[in-house]
Amino acid sequence: MIQSIKEFLLPEEGKFKVDFFSGLTVALALIPEAIAFSLVAHLSPLVGLYSAFMMCLVTAIFGGRPGMISGATGSMAIVIVTLVSQHGVNYLFATVVLTGILQILVGIFKFGKYISVLPKSVMVGFVNGLAIIIFMAQLEQFKINVDGTTQWLAGTPFIIMGGLVILVMLITHYLPRFTKLLPSALVGIIVVTLIVYFGHVDTRDVNDMMAGYSGSAGFPAFTWLNIPFNMESLRIILPYALILTVIGLSESLMTLSLIDGITKTNGRVNKECLAQGAANITCGFFKGMGGCAMLGQSLVNISAGGKGRFSGIIAGISLLIFIIVLWPVIQIIPLAALVGIMFMVVIETVEWGTFRFIRKIPKHDAFVIIVVTVITVTTDLAVAVIVGVIIAALVFAWQTAKHINSERGINSLGEIEYTLHGPLFYGSAKQFKDLFDIENDPEDVVINFMHTRVADHSAIDAIQFVTEKYAKQGKCLHFRHLSPKCRTILGKVGNISTIDTFIPSHS
Repeated sequence: MIQSIKEFLLPEEGKFKVDFFSGLTVALALIPEAIAFSLVAHLSPLVGLYSAFMMCLVTAIFGGRPGMISGATGSMAIVIVTLVSQHGVNYLFATVVLTGILQILVGIFKFGKYISVLPKSVMVGFVNGLAIIIFMAQLEQFKINVDGTTQWLAGTPFIIMGGLVILVMLITHYLPRFTKLLPSALVGIIVVTLIVYFGHVDTRDVNDMMAGYSGSAGFPAFTWLNIPFNMESLRIILPYALILTVIGLSESLMTLSLIDGITKTNGRVNKECLAQGAANITCGFFKGMGGCAMLGQSLVNISAGGKGRFSGIIAGISLLIFIIVLWPVIQIIPLAALVGIMFMVVIETVEWGTFRFIRKIPKHDAFVIIVVTVITVTTDLAVAVIVGVIIAALVFAWQTAKHINSERGINSLGEIEYTLHGPLFYGSAKQFKDLFDIENDPEDVVINFMHTRVADHSAIDAIQFVTEKYAKQGKCLHFRHLSPKCRTILGKVGNISTIDTFIPSHS
């Protein structure tokens, strides 16, 4: 029993010590972003910290990718900010629970592979739009409320805020060049906090943004969902839950795929969907904002050697201890430090290669990238992804439709035979109808389907259309290499009696 537990927690040769210290490092790295993403979503820092703890712990135990780290993320924070501002945190918690249920359903029905298959152009546009949104959200920290009106910081307050932000960014960027033993973001926060605290610098801190929260941090308490259980509530939370399900699983499964490539192992996609769902349900009932896999922290863990489940378990438990012990310190962290961290997140999130390759890729891919980016910024992430997928699918259909063609010749039996090439589906149905010289063809014509595939009802309809055209001319069609399934469907369509001979596939 003990041995099986050890193998479950430490699949990588039982490297207990390596996983332990790797998890400790990850816990420290989770703190700054969890707080920053909470502020992005207009929530108390404790909400983000508790979410990071629960997401990390649950997915580490039950997830399909040992060594992968989950927590509160910016992409989900951006989605829920509107929900929180319009309906309050109680609807947020209910939405997170519903998100978890939907993710579990995705895992149960093994739909994970479909979630992870998104066009590259859609993902690039999504990521760039997300970076822009996070950047714009940070600009709000450079504003203050004066007599009921919002104004930009100016003079000394602006210089102090800007200087501290730049200092954190410099530390975060350059410290890894000297040592990777300490999380650079955490070091940047500590340095700036010490400067502000001991230098008595007048600048806003986390406590100023806590929306009336008071008391000390402890173990998150279970709370039943405090919303009306009716159709109106479902109407409010379901759209957000669907968005969070797609975004959360997309990020998680893309991260899983990347870690698979690095470790040369195979994670279990649907099991990860189940674990993400369980973690989000837990978050919802313990006042968390939910989350998903985090690429940065996962890479930190893997790079430090934490490839077993134990590293994620230690990260989650350590994070909770840090929250309880260090809560008074967390409250005095300057907002400038968190803004600096988020600016670095923006820099790391943007696909800078877009500016280099956008002129070299097909125009339709470039168009999808731009459209998804703009819609992400102006509307929301879900609409952007849906529109991007639709455009990409239509472009694919259009491009594929061009590939259908036929070779017209005389076969060994002396018959006119059309040999088709390319898929026959709704996109190519019109071109298929134009391939035949109906008026000049003889009384018996053969269509050879060996090199094509009849894909949908539009294809069946196109075949019926051509058949009826030949029938009106008093001519007859013969089909060669048509699949048994397609012959069955054609037989059920009705008004198809003009098809009188199906030549076996071996002929």
